[in-house]
Amino acid sequence: MAFDVIIRGGRVLDGTGAPAFRADVAISGDRIAALGRLEGAEAAVEVQAAGRFVAPGFIDCHAHGDAAVFDPRVQLAALRQGVTTFVLGQDGLSFAPGSARTVAYAARYFAAVNGSPPRDAPLTVGDLLAAYDRATALNTAYLIPHGTVRYEVMGPSPQAPSPEELRRMLRLVEQGLADGAAGLSSGLEYLPGRHATAAELAALCAPLGRLPYVTHMRAYGERAGIGMAEVVEIARRSGAAMHVSHLHGPADVLLPLVEDALARDVDLTFDTYPYLRGSTILAMVVLPESVPAAEVDRALEVLESDRLDDWWPTLAGLWPRLTISHAPGYGWAEGMGMVAAAERAQMEPAEFCRRLLIDTRLEAGVVSARPDEGPAGEESVRRILRHPSHTGGSDGIYVGGHPHPRGWGAFARFLGRHVRELGDWSWEQAVVHLASHPARRFGLDDRGLVRPGCVADLIVFDPVTVADLATYAAPRTPATGVGEVFVSGERVLSAGALTGARAGRALRPGGG
Repeated sequence: MAFDVIIRGGRVLDGTGAPAFRADVAISGDRIAALGRLEGAEAAVEVQAAGRFVAPGFIDCHAHGDAAVFDPRVQLAALRQGVTTFVLGQDGLSFAPGSARTVAYAARYFAAVNGSPPRDAPLTVGDLLAAYDRATALNTAYLIPHGTVRYEVMGPSPQAPSPEELRRMLRLVEQGLADGAAGLSSGLEYLPGRHATAAELAALCAPLGRLPYVTHMRAYGERAGIGMAEVVEIARRSGAAMHVSHLHGPADVLLPLVEDALARDVDLTFDTYPYLRGSTILAMVVLPESVPAAEVDRALEVLESDRLDDWWPTLAGLWPRLTISHAPGYGWAEGMGMVAAAERAQMEPAEFCRRLLIDTRLEAGVVSARPDEGPAGEESVRRILRHPSHTGGSDGIYVGGHPHPRGWGAFARFLGRHVRELGDWSWEQAVVHLASHPARRFGLDDRGLVRPGCVADLIVFDPVTVADLATYAAPRTPATGVGEVFVSGERVLSAGALTGARAGRALRPGGG
């Protein structure tokens, strides 16, 4: 027998949850060709995996690599954690489908999250998938962003769509699905998604079939009941599968909400990242809803005026929890806390924040410590990730001089801390949460398992050394312990280094 690749002697975690077993794994072309004792078989490439695990590549269910995925440093950050697929188009805002005006809006509003579009506008979902295909070491799947669709039809309007506007939005969703999107996303704390009702969102979920509606809910933490009630309402109206992005907050609040939704026959999954701090655009964190942040010039007029004089004092308790991650023109402040940066600028924190928003034209980003940070928050993270509806998502943001470390460490942290050190999962359970369960959720039928006939997205990792090394002080530090990665049968990581192969595919539901 002759194969292209044989990975020899590893312990296979096949993604079914069954106990690991020792086997050789053979690859021919882009597929797993054989699994078992392959003595006498030959291959052009052989990898010795004794003492290590062989597993399906992980699927990052929530990544903001929409532009950054082309950067080899970002590819390395993901592959060193065992991530072989990014699910993009998150939080209801990305680059397609949209005219030049819409793409410019999404790029500006989410500058601290997604960066600049990879191609000139206008862009369809098909255009974007074509740009990703075989242009990177990582696979990409894409969600149709509701906010982008709404802006394309209605601009920044806060009004409910007319019947004709809703029909136009629905046609864009249907075309995006036909182009190969893996679901529909929303961002209900961002603009313009914040203006949508459950009825609007349910109408746009109608054509999804088995694919999920993926939502950054309207509220999290102690107020998550508000967001989850809307999720249940959208499910009731549409019958669609629901997936909640970055579910965070007290487990005593969140887990009963999840169980209640499941008891109501909602097809519900969710993703989390194993950190207590979040990261987003500064404007969303600090500005009241009365500020028209979707229209930057109007928003700057408000910021330059005295109309928020009564608002800023209400944020006094927030400033110590914010660290500046992205601030064009203020590179010296990136990585500094808001209070320390304000002191250096010889301003009060509120005035410095106002100046930062104005001078960056609302493009600043922050890492934010949540109120539940501490032992209770850590215990909630552990309890929530153990739920069977859980999947892994880094919410990785790669823009800015000092981003959150989750994009470089989340999946390695799941393995090193939550499996090896804390025992929250077994190794077998980890692969279900991080590979096979996400693959099924997004319709990637031929991935997520180590099984003959499946696509050979495979990782080889050391259970003793796998760990995250990225910290809040040094966020761009790659993880350790994942040495070999194959994407569609091609070796993209060897001895922890990129090979230069651009094997990543733009994935469409249904396999192939």
